[in-house]
Amino acid sequence: MITAAFLLSFAALSDGLSLGPYLGHVDHERAYVWARAAEPGELSLTASLKGGERELRVNAVASEEQDLTVTFLLDGLPSASAWTYRIHRGEEQVGEGELKTAPALGAPSKVQVAFGSCASERRFPELATFTQIQRQGCDSMVFLGDTPYIDTTDLAVQRSRYREFLGHPAISAVLGRVPSWSTWDDHDFGKNDTDGRMAGKENSRRAHLEYHAGPPAGDGSGGIYRSFRRGPVEVFLMDARWYAGTAPAVSDPERLTLLGAAQWSWLEGGLKSSTAPFKLLTTGMIWNESVRPNKSDHWGNYPHERERLFRFLGEHEISGAVLIGGDIHRSRVVRHDVEEWVGYPLVELITSPMANSTILTAKQPHPGLLFDTGNTQNFMAFEADSTVEPPRWTARFIDHEGRELFKISRSEPELTKGK
Repeated sequence: MITAAFLLSFAALSDGLSLGPYLGHVDHERAYVWARAAEPGELSLTASLKGGERELRVNAVASEEQDLTVTFLLDGLPSASAWTYRIHRGEEQVGEGELKTAPALGAPSKVQVAFGSCASERRFPELATFTQIQRQGCDSMVFLGDTPYIDTTDLAVQRSRYREFLGHPAISAVLGRVPSWSTWDDHDFGKNDTDGRMAGKENSRRAHLEYHAGPPAGDGSGGIYRSFRRGPVEVFLMDARWYAGTAPAVSDPERLTLLGAAQWSWLEGGLKSSTAPFKLLTTGMIWNESVRPNKSDHWGNYPHERERLFRFLGEHEISGAVLIGGDIHRSRVVRHDVEEWVGYPLVELITSPMANSTILTAKQPHPGLLFDTGNTQNFMAFEADSTVEPPRWTARFIDHEGRELFKISRSEPELTKGK
């Protein structure tokens, strides 16, 4: 379905790997392949260009210090190029797969990104939503947090829970074929409804980065924010936990920050330089304040930072912005009438849970509410298409049996100031 997608045929061939190989960040010129070895030692990955003579070889060392996780970076790849790869330990082949890089920047293309949050393999052991991600033809996916539920910053437990979660057959089947990216939310950060003042968050960051392959995240020492571009979309994965409550906000020194100064600088610079028709602003928490009683972790509790971002979009005429969140154990679509600041209304897409109970008290009224469901197993498929004129995105909310719960679509001119 998606020609610009990334395809993988995965097979672990021996006991040389305990997890993977899985695919992390893949764009038009780079591909990250992740695995966890069965024991310490050196591994090598050899990639061969399909239909050509080019071959690349990279090495990685599995160590106890990194919990035996390794990441192979294939850099300088041609856009829309297909590759096979093999992983060896010495002379023994321990894994193999296929991949295709994203289309060239600006080339007309269509992509479909799956978004999901709040997945408990203990409550719903089949994790049927992950099967639907493949069946619906998604070519990439984003974990929005609470994936998995950990609820401690103990490093050993963090690592153990990632091994359990990523080793689930339904999840490994997806990650063996679909590149994935992630941000975190409260339960994988370490504790329900917590902020950046949580002790031990360095352990959570370490484990998260060990088990999610991609370019350097955050500012090098804190946070896990990063962005990626595939076809017509650039996804800004923002960290709404690490810096929250840790310092005064630049926009209002009398109030606390949510994103922190370093992340603000990264985000504003990235938005100004982005050439993607659609910019997806993604956090684990939701953007509006219509939440269950006594819930404090949402953008509505940091209205000064939310207003700062919305005004920035308008002042710099950033088109194509879309808000995405999870966390609240309900899937909802909310329209924000912020034309005064942004120049066009913003759509907020909330997708939760992939596999967990729902929260009835999270069904709160909002003047811009377009959709609400308490489905216990669902995800969102976000399709962006620049092969049509004008470019258009369509978001579909899909349950674990493949039923479409809701669909919404917007064209680029509808998300452009003054149009």
